[in-house]
Amino acid sequence: MTVIKAENLSKQYVLGSRQPYSFREMISGFFDSGDDESKRMLWALKDVGFSVGEGETLGLIGHNGAGKSTLLKILSRITKPTRGSAMIRGRVGSLLEVGTGFHSELSGRENIYLNGAILGMKRNEIDQKFDEIVAFSEIEAFLDTPVKHYSTGMYMRLAFSVAAHLDPEILIVDEVLAVGDVGFQKKCLRKMRDVGESGRTVIFVSHDMQSITRLCRRAIWLKDGGLQSDGEAKQVVGEYLHEQSRTGAEKTWEDTPDAPGNDRVRLRSARVRDDEGAITAAIDIRRPVSIEIEYEVLQTGKAIVPNIQLNNEQGTCIFVSHDWTLAGDHRPSAGVYVSTVTVPGNFLSEGTVFVTVGAETHQPHEVHFAERDAVTFNVIDSPDRGAARGDFAGPMPGVVRPLLEWKTEPAAR
Repeated sequence: MTVIKAENLSKQYVLGSRQPYSFREMISGFFDSGDDESKRMLWALKDVGFSVGEGETLGLIGHNGAGKSTLLKILSRITKPTRGSAMIRGRVGSLLEVGTGFHSELSGRENIYLNGAILGMKRNEIDQKFDEIVAFSEIEAFLDTPVKHYSTGMYMRLAFSVAAHLDPEILIVDEVLAVGDVGFQKKCLRKMRDVGESGRTVIFVSHDMQSITRLCRRAIWLKDGGLQSDGEAKQVVGEYLHEQSRTGAEKTWEDTPDAPGNDRVRLRSARVRDDEGAITAAIDIRRPVSIEIEYEVLQTGKAIVPNIQLNNEQGTCIFVSHDWTLAGDHRPSAGVYVSTVTVPGNFLSEGTVFVTVGAETHQPHEVHFAERDAVTFNVIDSPDRGAARGDFAGPMPGVVRPLLEWKTEPAAR
C-alpha cells in the first residue's frame, strides 16, 4: 500500500524579503514598488514526484541546498508547497531539527506527553511507551528539568527517542544524528533498522552515504530542487559519489597524443567491471570487482608489468598489485593488450576507492605510465545479510573488511 505520494511538489521562496516587524516596516512595504533587485525568486523544489510504500525505508541524498529539508518540511506538514500535492497516510513522527516539536519551558517528561498528544495518542498509550523512551534517551536524571537547559546532545537524544518510540506509521529523520556522540549514533541506526523491519515507513536524510546504503534499499537523489535519480540505494549513491569525485568507472585516451605513457607503451583506457562484466560505479561489498587496463605496446624488447594501486577517501593505500607473471622473460610484441585483475568480494571495506593504473619494467626499473585516480568506484554495504558486518549497524573501521571463518566450540576440560 502506498503511504506517501508526492505529485509535482514545488516550493518557491523570495530571497531578500522578510516579514514586517513594525508598523513603519509594514507601511514601507505597502508602498514598495516591487522592483527591489535584492528580491529574487528561488525554487527550493521543482516538480518533484515519487511514491513510498508501506514498510519501505527510503534514503534521501543531495548537496546542501538541494531541497531535502524543504521536502521533509512539506511531508511533515510544517510548510505548504507552492504547487503540487503530497498525500500521506498514517501518523508522522519527524525529527528535522534539534528540538523540533519541543516547548522550551516544559520539562523532558512534559514534552514526551506533548509530542504523544500531537501524534494523536491517548495518555495510556504514552504511559506504555514512557519507560522505554526514557531508557533509550539516557537522560533520566534530567527528566523533570525544562528542556531549555538541555545541551544539544541531550535535546537530540530525547527528540529521537520520542520520535522513534511513539509508534508513528511514518518516521522522518534528518541529518540531526550528526550532533550525537558515536555510541548514540550507532544506537539510533539500529533503532531505525528495527523500525523499518517492523513494517513502518522510514525516510532517512544523511550526508553519510554508508549509513544510507546500510539502512535503505532505495534512495532518491535531489539536485538543485529537482529529482535527479530514484532507484536502488547502492546505484543512486554510486552515481552521486561519482559526480562528487569528478571521475568515473571508465576513462579512455584512445587515439589521443596526450595519452599517459612513453614511446614504448601508451595507456588507452581503464575501467571498472562487476562480476557480470558490466562497467559500474557501485559494487556490492559481497561481490568481486575487476579493474581492466587497456594499453598499446609500441616497441618490443622489454617486459611490461601492469599494476594497480587502490586508495581510500583519506588517501590511505589499501594495497598494490602487479602482474608478476608478465615479468622476466615475457617480451610482448607490438599491439594492444588488456590486463584484468579481480578483487574478491568481502575483501574491501565500504566507501569510495580511487584506482591508480600503471605499467612498468623491472631490471632495470622503468615506469612507462602511472595514471593516478584513473577510475573510481564505490563499495556499497548492503542491508542484506552475508557480509562481514552481520547485524552491526554502526561504522566499521579498517581499509579492508574480510569475511573470515570463525570456529567456536566448548573448551577442553
